[in-house]
Parts: sequence; C-alpha cells; structure tokens
Amino acid sequence: MRRAREGAAAAKPCRLEEDLVPRDHTRTYVLQTMAGRERKLKEAVERGVSGVGECYIPEREVAEKRDGRWVRAVKRLLPGYVFVRTDDPDTLAAGLRGLPGFSRLLGVSGERFLPLTPGEEAWLGALANPETHVVELSQGVIEGDRVRVSAGPLMGLESAIRKVDRHKRAAWIEVSLMGRTKLVKVGLEIVRKQS
Repeated sequence: MRRAREGAAAAKPCRLEEDLVPRDHTRTYVLQTMAGRERKLKEAVERGVSGVGECYIPEREVAEKRDGRWVRAVKRLLPGYVFVRTDDPDTLAAGLRGLPGFSRLLGVSGERFLPLTPGEEAWLGALANPETHVVELSQGVIEGDRVRVSAGPLMGLESAIRKVDRHKRAAWIEVSLMGRTKLVKVGLEIVRKQS
C-alpha cells in the first residue's frame, strides 16, 4: 500500500496534451489578438519569447480589381490569429504574459494548453506554401453545379468548398480549427463555366 502511495505522489499530473507525445516533438499553438495587430504580435513574440521555433501568420493570395485590372494581393487567411511552433509550451505561455497585443492562447482550459491536432496541422500544411505560409490562388472550372479545381492548393479538396463567388474570384472552404468549424475565404479563379 505504501509503495502505491509513493508512486502516486511521484507521478506528475498531466497538464499538457504534450505529455502524451515526446517533449522534443514540435507542435503548433494558436495565439489570438485583435484583427489588424497580427504583425505586431508576431514581431513581439520573435523578439521577446524564447523557445519559439517558428512564428507565422497564415495568409491567402487573392485576385483584386484595381484601376480596371486584376492584380494579385496577399491578405490574412485567419484575421486575428498568429501561429507559433514550439516544443516547450510552458516557456511560450510564460513569455506571452505581458506582451503588447496578446489576447489569449487558444485551447487554454485552466492550466491546459492545447496545440493544433495533427489533422489541423496537416490541413494547414496541405493548403499553405510551407515556406511562406500563403495559400496560393487556385484555378478551376464550374461544370454544371460542381466546381473542379485544376491547379493550386484546392485541387482535390473540392468537397470542402461551400461557396464560390466567380466575380470576386473567391471560394469559402469549411475547416475545423481548435474544435470549431469555420468558413475560410481563399482565392479561386474560375477560368470557365460549362453547363
């Protein structure tokens, strides 16, 4: 009986989901800030928080009409969110306290910090360019009432497309992020429509 109590006292309470994976495994965490302040938070994290592997803001490439011409531009994929990769969430959480523009670490429940699930990380990795974290403009055709993507990151993900605006060259895709389902706007240029 005494040995069982000693073992229970020595056991570390499970605070982090990372306790279930090796500590050297880098995971992605999501920081929330006010929309439009993502860049300042990213810079503050890179300057003032140790143990951060990578800090980035997912973006999307869009086509916009300016002065009568279509041009490509880059906009925020998820306004108000900054993504941080680290293998030490405790150091990240401690370093975030007091940073200007920081609102909260998503997935916090009491003392528990939740990273993106492997599926959510795979979704981001499949859509966005791994070096720039930009979801590039896709191209496709509308055949009857179906969209077929012929080029770009949406190719093969047609089932996730919920809405298409041909005139604005945009599509809304349904994604799961931190346990919530969101509609996310991405660039999709429809090159032709067939009946």
